Amino acid sequence: MEEMNILMEQRLEKAQQMKEEGLELFQYKYDKQHTVAEILKTFEDAAEEETGDVRTAGRLMIKRVHGKTGFADLKDDSGHIQLYFRRDVVGEEAYKIFKRLDIGDIIGVHGTIFRTHSGELTLFVKDFSLLTKSFRPLPEKFHGLQDKELRYRQRYVDMIVNDDVRERFRNRSRLISLIRRTMEKAGYIEVETPVLVQMYGGADARPFMTHHNALSRDLYLRISLETYLKRLVVGGLEKVFEIGRVFRNEGLSKRHNPEFTLMEFYAAYHDLYDMMDFTRELILACVDGMGYESRKVAYGERTIDFNLPWKSISMVDAIKEYTGLDVLSMETEALRSKLKEFNPDLDTKKMGQGKLIQEIFEATVEEHLVDPTFITDHPLEISPLAKKKRGDETGLFVERFELFINGWEMANAFSELNDPMDQEERFRSQEANFEAGDEEAQRLDEDFIRALQYGLPPAGGVGIGVDRLVMLLTDAETIKDVIPFPLLKDEGK
Repeated sequence: MEEMNILMEQRLEKAQQMKEEGLELFQYKYDKQHTVAEILKTFEDAAEEETGDVRTAGRLMIKRVHGKTGFADLKDDSGHIQLYFRRDVVGEEAYKIFKRLDIGDIIGVHGTIFRTHSGELTLFVKDFSLLTKSFRPLPEKFHGLQDKELRYRQRYVDMIVNDDVRERFRNRSRLISLIRRTMEKAGYIEVETPVLVQMYGGADARPFMTHHNALSRDLYLRISLETYLKRLVVGGLEKVFEIGRVFRNEGLSKRHNPEFTLMEFYAAYHDLYDMMDFTRELILACVDGMGYESRKVAYGERTIDFNLPWKSISMVDAIKEYTGLDVLSMETEALRSKLKEFNPDLDTKKMGQGKLIQEIFEATVEEHLVDPTFITDHPLEISPLAKKKRGDETGLFVERFELFINGWEMANAFSELNDPMDQEERFRSQEANFEAGDEEAQRLDEDFIRALQYGLPPAGGVGIGVDRLVMLLTDAETIKDVIPFPLLKDEGK
């Protein structure tokens, strides 16, 4: 840190001297006519003779001065190119400025292209401008994979020096564009719903609370997109989707950030099985669009096979397949005792049969679901917004699937509950759980019930975690790698 302060002081002193000499350190604009990538492509066959006329701009990353000549490396968003300076070409005063430039300074350059004796395509600088003076030197520790915590905190520096980081965020944008195009092609329209809500719902999660001063009212940051999107379906928009931030007051992990990007989509007159088919199409469109022609994706040491068919199995049958347990034949206390074997620290006292089955599934099955697998028939107790399963005489299960890939939940879907009386009854049951201390229980949303009373068509709905999908298709180790500015603990903790 002390060395950094000394280097920064030296740069500040140099900048002050340059200002006193009348140099402008922070320009308003520059006529950048070519990206580095365009220059490299246009002149890829260039010989040693000078050719072309180019004007580009970027950040100075390397500088070597040899008397009357100098070399530098210029980097923009598209790539790197070598620069060649000669004092007799740019002029005495300009060459003095070049020698005083620091790594990290942003410059604009104009010149011609040639190839050096060693074969490197090079921009022969005829004139240049200092566009932005960099006061803070780039720390060496950002290179490679060192000090990842510092890289997350100072993502702007991480992106300057690590090309793969910028590429991952370009791929994130590319993937979201693929999703949008696929949704629009299927007839869905993109909408926006409130972030600040009076009643949170649509997921089992603790919310963040805030306060609106003018209205003197407590509000929540949304934890889901679901109930407002369904209101729009009630209003006559038959196919809707939203890609937006949601906020859950939960811990940090490799796959969890308290604020994350969720996509939800709803289609009137569709059910769970229609949504399963379309979810498969959507994920495959993303895999294909990101260039995985074989539909096999390498993630860490695993290879995930997206080729059809994808497995579909009920939650109860999956538990039996991987553990041998027939959970439907077990009493609640036996389920509770068995769950304690898998997860001794879990408080199971207030869990009913359905919740216990889900927890056993999470503890024993999820990690095995590497290739895409639909887990169907979830307990009603944990699915207050889904329709009961057709033909289920036990009344224990609903029409719901979760899509698992690489052991992660990637999508969650229902045949949507559209009976307002049934929905209100379930909300009241959840409300009782909330009053008993379950902070993640659904709350009674009276306006949502009112909307259902006007009539929600039969509908299917799906939610997909966009960040996890980006992680999967860019081989990112943690969700922090695919969110530009993740939430972090305080420095030093």
